[in-house]
Amino acid sequence: MNAEEQNTVVEQKVMSPWGRERRLEFIDFRLRWEGKLNRSDLMSFFGISVPQASLDIARYLELAPKNLKYDRSARVYVATPEFSQLFAASSSSRFLNELLAIESGLVELDSSFLGWRPSTAIVPTPGRTLSPDILAGLLRAIRDKGSVEVLYQSMSTPEPGRRVLRPHAFSHDGSRWHVRAYCCKRKEFLDFVVARMLEIQPSQDSGPNAEDDKSWQEMVEVVIAPHPKLSESAKRAIALDYGMVDGESRIPCKRALLFYFLSHLGLDAEIEGDPPKQQIVLRNREEVLGVKPVT
Repeated sequence: MNAEEQNTVVEQKVMSPWGRERRLEFIDFRLRWEGKLNRSDLMSFFGISVPQASLDIARYLELAPKNLKYDRSARVYVATPEFSQLFAASSSSRFLNELLAIESGLVELDSSFLGWRPSTAIVPTPGRTLSPDILAGLLRAIRDKGSVEVLYQSMSTPEPGRRVLRPHAFSHDGSRWHVRAYCCKRKEFLDFVVARMLEIQPSQDSGPNAEDDKSWQEMVEVVIAPHPKLSESAKRAIALDYGMVDGESRIPCKRALLFYFLSHLGLDAEIEGDPPKQQIVLRNREEVLGVKPVT
């Protein structure tokens, strides 16, 4: 490498917001899921020079010499049959989450590690519009450990009412965003649907801290298993669906989110339905309903 090329590399190390570790993750990801990589992939994604891209690939080769080889006819690096991922970012869950985020419009393709991707579709869900002012006000209150007064439309009253809340966290139940807050009116920690908030303003009222929200702090271990009335082949299929080990899956869940979790899985009823409609059961129902903390 001549002096000019060395200076270019030094400048890019200083100016680029992407560190080498991130670029090595990119190499690992592309090899894992596309099976190939060339210098132009690195150059176009990170805005780096040819020398820098070469140095990054050389460094990856030092770390994982058995993961790739250069195909001279195609002029591209290809993953070997012995490929073993170096970074957690190359996991299957990361790949699928990237697909989901792109298809949902949450992430632009040019900011994702994905290059080629298969045709993908997601089940549509009704859109929920959140006021930016409401969201910003809640964020400020959480950051500053303050309180807010909101105009809230509950399902139990015909007209919106004012509530003084001390929020400390957000949660998502799979379809809606909630803010977890101490309600000065009810004198307890509750979940409030953000989309139902019509107005917001700062309040001088105080309330308990997040540490006092025991339901938010406690974890419950939920144990699910295939429905006992399923056939053996169906039980094996369900075990694969949920990544079960020895016929069960143990899932930690915040106590405050337990209602949404069980409802999402159809396990909120006292008696599980019949298979195949109800494919899983809550194995430790008594412990969960008694809110046994994870130790």
